[in-house]
Amino acid sequence: MGGPRRLRYCVNNEWRESKTTKYMPVTNSSTGEVMAEAPCCTVEEVGSAVAAAKAAFPGWSSTPIQDRMGVMFRFRGLLESHMEELTLSVAMELGKNLEEARGDVIKSMEVVEMACGAPILMQGDALMNISAGHDTVMYREPLGVFAGIVPFNFPAMIPFGWMIPLCITLGNTFVLKAASLTPQTAMRVLELLIEAGLPKGVVNLLTCSRNEAELLLKHPDIRGISYVGSTSVGLHIYATAAAHGKRVQALCEAKNHGLVLRDAALERAALGIINSTFGCAGMRCMALPSLCVEDACADEFLSYLLKFAGQRKVGCAYHPETELGPVVSAEHKESVINWINKGVEEGAELILDGRNVVVPGFENGHFVGPTIFDHVKPGMSVGDCEVFGPVTCIKRVKDFEEGLAIMNGSRFANGSCIFTQNGYYAREFVRRTHGGMVGVNVGIPVPVSYFPFAGHKDSFFGDLHVMGRDGVAFYTESKCVTSRWFSEEDKKETKISTWEGTITRK
Repeated sequence: MGGPRRLRYCVNNEWRESKTTKYMPVTNSSTGEVMAEAPCCTVEEVGSAVAAAKAAFPGWSSTPIQDRMGVMFRFRGLLESHMEELTLSVAMELGKNLEEARGDVIKSMEVVEMACGAPILMQGDALMNISAGHDTVMYREPLGVFAGIVPFNFPAMIPFGWMIPLCITLGNTFVLKAASLTPQTAMRVLELLIEAGLPKGVVNLLTCSRNEAELLLKHPDIRGISYVGSTSVGLHIYATAAAHGKRVQALCEAKNHGLVLRDAALERAALGIINSTFGCAGMRCMALPSLCVEDACADEFLSYLLKFAGQRKVGCAYHPETELGPVVSAEHKESVINWINKGVEEGAELILDGRNVVVPGFENGHFVGPTIFDHVKPGMSVGDCEVFGPVTCIKRVKDFEEGLAIMNGSRFANGSCIFTQNGYYAREFVRRTHGGMVGVNVGIPVPVSYFPFAGHKDSFFGDLHVMGRDGVAFYTESKCVTSRWFSEEDKKETKISTWEGTITRK
C-alpha cells in the first residue's frame, strides 16, 4: 500500500521533502525488492545545502576544538550502540554479508577515533628567534565548506570515515552527496551524528544526479571536493573543480594485481586472495582481481583457488552463514555478466562460471557467483579494466620480472601485492611496484586510518590523500605569523633593511 518509502534530504539538521518529481529506486539487493526511493534533489536544494554549510562555518570553526571533539566522542558511542542496526542496513541495501557490512561501520569508527585526537593533529609549529628578535608560529586553520561525492559500495566508511570526521572536527562544514543506490545507511548515520550534538548546518546530506551535483564543482562557496568513483568522472571532477580554485582528492578505479611466486605459501596465499577478490562481491577498489602467477606453481595454486572458491557460500546478504552476497543492483549484475561474456569473447579460459548462480528463495536477488579466468593475456580488457564484481583473472608469467612488468604496465595503481617467502623479491617488489598501497603476503593492503589511503596513477587525482596526515592537511591551511617586540634600543633604529627579519646572513 502506497509503494516504497520516499526518502528525504537533510539541511540544517532538518529532514525535508524534495520538490523533485524524479525519484531513484533503492533495492534490497538480496530480493530485488524496491525498499525506498531517493529524491533527485533540485539545483535549488543543492544550493540550499551549500548555503546552510556556509552559514554554519563561522560559528562552528570558532567553537573550541575540545567541544568539536566532544561531538566525535559521543558519535563514536552511538555508532557502537547502533552497530547491529547499521550492519543490517548495509547488508540489505548493498549486499555485503554481515561480517563485511559490520566492517564497513567499524572502519568509519576507526577514523572517528582518529578525529578525537584533533587537538594534536591540528597543532602547528613554532620557532623563537628565527631571526634577530623575530618569532614565527605556524597555525593550521579550517578552510570553510567541503563537499563529498561518494559511491555506493561503502555507505558508512567512505562518507563517515574517509571524509566527514576529520573534515568537521578540524572546523570545516560539509555537504554530502550520498549514493542514490545505497543512501539509507548514510542517512541513519547522519541522524546519529545529529543526536551526538552536531549543530545545524555543519553536515548536510542530499541525493541527486550528476547534473545537479555539477553545482558543487563550481560553487564559489565550496573550498574543496572529496570524490570516490569511476576514473572518467573523477577526471572531470578534478579538472572542473581545480579550474574553479578548489582542492580536490579524487579516488578512482583500480585493477589491483597480485604476484604469486613459486616459493609462496600457496594454500595460505590462495585463501587470502579468495578473501580479497570475492570479499564484498568484488565491489571494492582494493579487491585483488588480477593475479600474475609463476608458471612453475600456477597449476597447484589454481587448484587451491578453485577449491576455496567452490566452498564460498553464496546467499542472502543478511543470513549469518552467507560468505558471498549479491551485487548492488540488477543493472550492476548485468554489467558484471557482460564483463564475463567479454572475457570469453577475448579468449580467456573460463574455469569457474558464476553467471547462472541461483539462490533458492531469493531468485530475484542480484547474485553473481565466484568466477575465475585462466590464461588471461595482456591486452584482454577483462584483465586490465575494473569489473567491480567477483571475477578473478589469472595471468601466467615465467618469473618475477615478467610479473612485475605486467603489473606496472597497468594504468591503475591503487594497490599491489606479492606472495613470497623470499625476502629479496619482497624487497624488490616494494621498491619497484607502482602500487600506492603494497601488501607482502597481505591480500588487502589497506592501512589503518593513521596512514593515508594512497592510490597512484589513474587511481587517484590530487595532491593529498584521505586519512592520515594527508587528510589533516587537505582539510586545513597553514597560517604563518611572524612577530617582533621592540626594546627601547630597537625603537631608536633609523635604518631598516627591505629584507627586515627575513634574511639573517650578513
